[in-house]
Amino acid sequence: MKKIVTFKSLIYNEKYNHYSDLELLAEYKSTNNKVLVGILYKRYSHLVLGLSLKYLKNQDEAKDAVMQIFEKLFTDLLKHQIEFFKSWLYTYSKNFCLQIIRTRQSKLKKEIELENNADLFMETENGLHLNKTEEKEKQFVALEQAIDELNDEQKKCVELFYLKEKSYVEIAEMTGFSLNEVKSYIQNGKRNLKIKLEKISGTQQ
Repeated sequence: MKKIVTFKSLIYNEKYNHYSDLELLAEYKSTNNKVLVGILYKRYSHLVLGLSLKYLKNQDEAKDAVMQIFEKLFTDLLKHQIEFFKSWLYTYSKNFCLQIIRTRQSKLKKEIELENNADLFMETENGLHLNKTEEKEKQFVALEQAIDELNDEQKKCVELFYLKEKSYVEIAEMTGFSLNEVKSYIQNGKRNLKIKLEKISGTQQ
């Protein structure tokens, strides 16, 4: 299991706490002293947590994302020339969260054949071309909206099965549903998702 870095012991250092963001970045590139990233964590982790909650909508997942993001900074800060760290970190964290969403939704996308919903993911009949980031975000919004419109039983089972990758048995234990009910909710939920996505596609034309 990958070890997650603990930043608590890194962030208290009177020598560096008064440094500006750019001074911290320059010093880090020069010394590779992880304490400097710890100070950036102290300054901005609460902002990254808020952003992660907005996209992941789960507190535990958001907290894990914050730790992973700042752990990645140990190497990625050495690769980039950064002029405005706060805005750069916002974009960096947003892209990290979007990648998590892409990964956990990939199985569900295949199952419900989203590639057939051309109106959502390709150019519209009006000739509007979206860049790749806009296309991805449009996919996520549409799928999230469709899932939210399922009834409670179907929504719970679909999220656990596809997004959390739980087995039928695990879902039954977690929800109190029988195995047959779990299978039925997932099957019906998947079918209803396709219908709802087609409806969403139609309203966005």
